Amino acid sequence: MSVGDSGPAFCGVWISPKGQTHLARDHGEGARKTEIVEFSPFVWAMDSALGDLVVGASVTSLSGSAAFNQLVAFEDIEGYREFVKEKRRTGSIDWIRQLEQQYLLSHQTRLFEEMPFLELRRMQLDIETACSEKGGFSDPKRQEDRVLAIGVQCGQKLETLVLTERTDEAERNLLCQLNERFQDWDPDVVEGHNIFKFDFEYLRRRCQRLKVPMQWGRFGQKAVFRSSRLRVAERWIDYPRCDLPGRAVVDTFILIQIHDITNRELMSYGLKEVARYMGVTPDDGGDRVYIEGSDIQYIFENDRDRFLGYLMDDLRETKGVADRLLPTYFEQTKAFPTTLQEAYLRGTASKVDLVFQEKYFHLEAACPFPAESHTFSGGYTASFKDGVFKRVLHFDVASLYPSLLLLIGRNPEPDTEGVFIPMLRQLREYRMKFKKLAQESKDPVLASEYNARQISYKILINSFYGYLGFAGARFGDVNLAAEVTAKGREILLSLVTFFEGVGCSPLEADTDGIYVEANEYFDDPESLLRKAQEVLPEGIELEYDGRYETMFCYKAKNYALYDGSKVIIRGSAMRSRGVEPFLRSLTQKLIRYLLGASEEDPVTLALEIEAKIEKSDFPVKSLAKSEILSQDPESYRKKIVSGGKPRRASLEVALKLGENARMGDRISYYISPKEKGQTTDWQRANPVDFFDAETAPYDPKYYIKKMNDWRKRYAPFHPDLVKNTDQKELFE
Repeated sequence: MSVGDSGPAFCGVWISPKGQTHLARDHGEGARKTEIVEFSPFVWAMDSALGDLVVGASVTSLSGSAAFNQLVAFEDIEGYREFVKEKRRTGSIDWIRQLEQQYLLSHQTRLFEEMPFLELRRMQLDIETACSEKGGFSDPKRQEDRVLAIGVQCGQKLETLVLTERTDEAERNLLCQLNERFQDWDPDVVEGHNIFKFDFEYLRRRCQRLKVPMQWGRFGQKAVFRSSRLRVAERWIDYPRCDLPGRAVVDTFILIQIHDITNRELMSYGLKEVARYMGVTPDDGGDRVYIEGSDIQYIFENDRDRFLGYLMDDLRETKGVADRLLPTYFEQTKAFPTTLQEAYLRGTASKVDLVFQEKYFHLEAACPFPAESHTFSGGYTASFKDGVFKRVLHFDVASLYPSLLLLIGRNPEPDTEGVFIPMLRQLREYRMKFKKLAQESKDPVLASEYNARQISYKILINSFYGYLGFAGARFGDVNLAAEVTAKGREILLSLVTFFEGVGCSPLEADTDGIYVEANEYFDDPESLLRKAQEVLPEGIELEYDGRYETMFCYKAKNYALYDGSKVIIRGSAMRSRGVEPFLRSLTQKLIRYLLGASEEDPVTLALEIEAKIEKSDFPVKSLAKSEILSQDPESYRKKIVSGGKPRRASLEVALKLGENARMGDRISYYISPKEKGQTTDWQRANPVDFFDAETAPYDPKYYIKKMNDWRKRYAPFHPDLVKNTDQKELFE
């Protein structure tokens, strides 16, 4: 999509505090070639903002009647900063905060353009640390909690930098070695799992303590840290962001959480669990070295080979996870005027905004004021039946909302230059082109590159509809978004009517897809697809998406499917990460039994678990509930001190853990026996690490009640759950 600078691909861009643009270009092996070019920062402004322009600013009047009808460019960065500082609170200017994005947008250029993913210079980093407090956590503020080792890997280069002795001088030397690797290897990207919250934050504290400059950036620059916040679905994550001038920092801990938004299958985002889930490491662990966190220091001192094997496996798994999750964002940098780090840390709507701002910048057209948010009816969803059903087919409408936008053919109201629909049509053509190339290519490397690019375009295309109703979208149009969803509901309802008319039973419908009990069509889905296509408008394409031997419908948006070999569970009610592990496991076994995927009856297993709980002989980790902190623990503490409510078990546990718990972290806790005056869970919640069978046990009665509640919930689908081995009612 770029029409700007040509030549070797840009691998890094950084705008210095003096306003100079530093570029790094790909010239093969060795350090990237750097250059410095001039850059004019800019803002869009209303007429009212132009009364007292700073010296050296130039103004271009823009076409159209939108609010920001003047483009103000500045000769120097100080004039730009002064103007923004003065006008930002008046609402009379609009500007792109990140200067690197301004540069890419104004020059219509992209990072990594035409560069294959395999040529991206990626460095993985992982550290291991000492802990001077037995049974506690490493704390970089304690002198003896030193960095024991730093593992770094970049392509074929792999090094484990190890602390030679427990002294300040030795640790200072270790940290300086890391600086040298950054400069010698000159990576475009630094990857780590939880690298923001742990590795870089720990290294920052140790570097400060030992007065070692953090020379990790390009262009002779140091690392820059600041507090930041990221929204992932319905929750927020607080983290200490690290920026390396000219490089991107990629945290696979964040990438996997974004990836898991749709399926919500992962119970833990720890590297070991994620690596097995992504297929980087076999389910049984293979020959991967595992060491408990509390044993790291002992193994470092007594079994160095095992310790180093563990560190190298961490690097291998980090790279493997990034191999699977990073390519889509890498390709997004070729579609959006943004950096790789911003591509994954920013929402899609803000990236779509950049594309429109770029178009309007070069058209010299006025930009509108960001839209306000308004509610409107969403897609059609319905659950028609509950229970277990056989011979089920799934159909969905291909790219329903983008297709409807093209069918309607109307640009958003603020889009006075008519950019939206032509761009959407062009992006769809790009996507189909690369999708075809991915399918036809006989080179697996090229096929992977093409597939990553078509997925990137697919994400961008599908985000156009969401952008319309997004609060703050400069070219949004809630009325157009509402019209699209209304037509989407009409289409899905017409499919429901059609399937009922040909003798199929609709089971579950959601926005753009529908599951039906297909009866005689089960063995000939294509003929049913052809008939269904006839009831749809031109330009709307229905696709056959799967066949399932059985389907368990629990309630709206919560169901399970069995295709004869694999069980798929959809919806939070049956796989919520907030449910205790033993109940989640029982639910999954029950579902497999109901679907016919297993002959193991969960009734017997439930009785066995119950007996162990009653004897306090069941693992506490299987009982412990896990929750992600939705609030900063310190803010919660202050609110409680001032008399605020309600009290939350997870946050009470976070306070017991001290500084080791942050907003966005997952906290696991169990409920202890009730003492006098304790009436709610938050009063009895303890961190799993505090468990002791003698001094801090769990409450068997509490978990037996949880078991009985679970039985009642699923008894309508398996009545034997509420009976004991003598067929008597377990409870009234």
